[in-house]
Amino acid sequence: MSDNMKSIIQELTKAFNTGVSYMLPVVVVGGIFLAISLAGGKPGENGMEVTNPFLQNLGVIGMAGMTMMIPVLAGYIAYSIAGKPGLIPGLIVGYIANTPFGDSHVQTGFLGAMLMGVLSGYMAKWIKKWKVPNNLKAIMPILVIPIISTFVISMIYFYIIAEPIAIFIRWLIEVLGNMQGGSAVLLGIIVGAMAAFDMGGPVNKTATAFTLALMAEGIYGPNGAYRIGTSMNLDFFKMLFSCLKPSPARWIFSYVFTKEERDAGPTNFIMGLAFITEGAIPFAVKSLKTVLPSIIIGSAVGAGLGMYHGVECMVPHGGLIVIAGVNQAPLWYAIDMFIGAIVTAICLHILRPNIDEKTK
Repeated sequence: MSDNMKSIIQELTKAFNTGVSYMLPVVVVGGIFLAISLAGGKPGENGMEVTNPFLQNLGVIGMAGMTMMIPVLAGYIAYSIAGKPGLIPGLIVGYIANTPFGDSHVQTGFLGAMLMGVLSGYMAKWIKKWKVPNNLKAIMPILVIPIISTFVISMIYFYIIAEPIAIFIRWLIEVLGNMQGGSAVLLGIIVGAMAAFDMGGPVNKTATAFTLALMAEGIYGPNGAYRIGTSMNLDFFKMLFSCLKPSPARWIFSYVFTKEERDAGPTNFIMGLAFITEGAIPFAVKSLKTVLPSIIIGSAVGAGLGMYHGVECMVPHGGLIVIAGVNQAPLWYAIDMFIGAIVTAICLHILRPNIDEKTK
């Protein structure tokens, strides 16, 4: 590997870690408020229905945090690469990447935001090198660089990146529709893997749309599998291994997670119970090649088992807090979620290298 390539990889690693470090407090604050709000609700046709005015206000605070999370990730990735001129373009295109738009309601989630943050950062960094008259230098970082970077990267997203994703989503929905009535377990495995693939991105949203469409026809099995797959993310896994002490599992997995990550365990426990998957994103961003495969495999196993055991969920929400809305095999709903979490834990321990003692 050339020195130039090594330098780029190091710069990207630093940028992703910077994005995560600024995003994590947003996830924690927003997630806690939202989890408390949802815990006071009841399963209904539209998910967890919160009627208490005070809890509704807490939910507004929580949703504000969750909405800011992805833009903050993209913004500070760009900031790490280009400095202050990259921050605003990163924030804006990160928001765009996480907001549905167009007839297909394209939304690329945290993976799209990471890409947009990197592109914004390098665009701003390149513009900073332009030779301009002295009378323009003062306005370059606060006006020229942010405007040009935001415009160019947004247009790239709208006209180059988003349309292929929309075509891919339509194709996925068609494939899933053709599978309905075939192998229930295979369908559950695929839906579970899709649920965990990008945690709110286009693949996840496709699985959501598919299961909701089936619910409208009175078919609740795929939704049960999907809710197991999405509930059984790293949040639930962290509940198992970061919040138990003393525990052999905690001792083993202390070598897989940094101290900062382990300290986030209790918060992720609460968020995972309330079906708030965003707590897994900081872990995924820092180690995509180990965390994502682990979550995907665990979610696929849990969702496949859910279909095998005939789990049906009548509520478009997940987590253990909606177990009252599981009309078929509620015990298996919880057990399959737990089994999927164990599978994720095993995969992650195998895939993720031990962290040096100094970093713990």
